[in-house]
Amino acid sequence: MKIRIIILLISLSMHPLLAQKNYVPTEENLEARQWFEDAKFGLFIHWGVYSVLGDGEWVMNNQNISVDSYDKIPAFFNPIDYKPEEWVAMAKEAGMKYITITSRHHDGFSMFDTKASDYNIMERTSYKKDVLKSLAEACEKEGIKLFFYYSLLDWRHDDYFPKGRTGTGIKGRAETGDWDQYIAFMKTQLTELLTNYGDIAGIWFDGHWDQKEWDGKKFGQVQVDWHYDEIYTLIHQLQPQCLIGNNHHIAPIAGEDFQMFEKDLPGKNTTGWGTSSTDIGALPKEVCETINGSWGFNLQDKKHKSDKELIQYLVNAAGYGSNLLLNVGPMPNGEIQSEHKKSLKAIGTWLDQNGETIYGTRQGPVSPSESMVSTQKDELVYLHLLNDKKDSYLIPHFSEKIKKMHFYSSGKKVNHAVNEFGLTFSVPADQMDPIDTIIVLELQ
Repeated sequence: MKIRIIILLISLSMHPLLAQKNYVPTEENLEARQWFEDAKFGLFIHWGVYSVLGDGEWVMNNQNISVDSYDKIPAFFNPIDYKPEEWVAMAKEAGMKYITITSRHHDGFSMFDTKASDYNIMERTSYKKDVLKSLAEACEKEGIKLFFYYSLLDWRHDDYFPKGRTGTGIKGRAETGDWDQYIAFMKTQLTELLTNYGDIAGIWFDGHWDQKEWDGKKFGQVQVDWHYDEIYTLIHQLQPQCLIGNNHHIAPIAGEDFQMFEKDLPGKNTTGWGTSSTDIGALPKEVCETINGSWGFNLQDKKHKSDKELIQYLVNAAGYGSNLLLNVGPMPNGEIQSEHKKSLKAIGTWLDQNGETIYGTRQGPVSPSESMVSTQKDELVYLHLLNDKKDSYLIPHFSEKIKKMHFYSSGKKVNHAVNEFGLTFSVPADQMDPIDTIIVLELQ
């Protein structure tokens, strides 16, 4: 723990312009962090006018759609089949404890009633309803906490200048702008989100990396001052319990309350975006991942993960001491794809049977590997065996004293031995589960 705290303090000192100065979390905030670590599973929702084109949330950038042309899209967005109560019920059935939804993505379109810009769902669509308001009400009714995703970058706003690394092929973007006015715009919108929608569990920032230099291998220095001191202070003043996370792919900075990892388990860095093991701080952690290959609705995306892959991702995340935020991209009519709902239901069924080994746990004493992770709750350690082709195990240098060891599903005793090499045990074929064979170690 001391090493992790030292790493965190070093990381904070490396970002003096970004940090919230002298940030001390309130008691409400610390309680919210503990709740967050206990929750383990949340629903990510990427939804915006981009869903009309069925090519993901980056379609404006990927197809280089001009500002004038993209401005025509909101007129086609009319989600008459949107039923927030059904979304919340789906999340609860899946075993999810919170929902994070896009309030504004990189295309700059606001999915809520904002006075800071007319480029929003109330004024530019025929639907003319605040989808975040009805979702917030449904979440409050069912005891599901609500987070708002908020994009820092904007491919359309005139004052988002200097322009960043993305959206460079979009015609019609302003060639001048007032950065301070853009910061003021964001602060106005964040104030709206934190005063008009009840208790908000967290703000999920994205887009910091747009203003960072990139050499093709790793990110360099940020080119602008994001005014995080002002922004983070504003959020914590409006709602002290509100957790702040930032998908910046660097170590945590002062003012943030949880650390996120995009499409990667903590410390893995398979994406190459810079979140290495040395960037992991002492804050609660969250991994975000897609059910198929896209965040926003993509008509052509057939990369649907199996139930086994998704459940094992949730288990792996818990074994790395992290939550899993699993994404759906609703269609433009407001419905969620049937195959996504089917996957979520399967995860919920698994959690109904095995949730005790996930919810409220922390990373266990056995280091994660390809075939095994561990979670822990008080004196109980849960070994999650993820390779159904492997029947014998050695956990080297295992020093914990075992009072009892049994299979979670059947309660049958696990034959094991502890010697100078470590803990050894085997799994009979009739006790092996194709997704996750769980063994309970009751420690002395």
